[in-house]
Amino acid sequence: MHVNKPDLPDQPFLRAFRGSFTSALRWPQLDALWDRVRAQPQGWFIYAVGEQVPLNSADATDLLQFVDEIDVLLRREHDEDYCGIVYADDPQSPSMVKIYDPHNLGVSCGYSNNPPLPGWVLSRIPPIDLEATRQTAGRRRWWQRLFPG
Repeated sequence: MHVNKPDLPDQPFLRAFRGSFTSALRWPQLDALWDRVRAQPQGWFIYAVGEQVPLNSADATDLLQFVDEIDVLLRREHDEDYCGIVYADDPQSPSMVKIYDPHNLGVSCGYSNNPPLPGWVLSRIPPIDLEATRQTAGRRRWWQRLFPG
């Protein structure tokens, strides 16, 4: 039996994911991005790459908790005077945000034939499985503590 798989490049999430993104280079730019996400907390999918793809958007409480927790994690573990590991498709009106894990950066900026996948994606478009390698055990525990069950 032949099963037709969807043509992945035509998936709206993948097209958006592969589009143009702007880095929140400085911490105040990240603060402004989070403020914009927090201002409209409905309709966001929270996707931890390597975990099960969410089928439904997060409720506002979960989205706000995630933004608060990921901000703490990034500031604690990305011990730099700049951010540079969070990217938005449109910083003024974001619909997709890629958040790179400070402990799995590889070549997150610049050119690479095999750039690392972000650790987390916030998206207003339902995500698809990016077929990432599994998260480290520490990141998986962090995620499961944040959203048990």
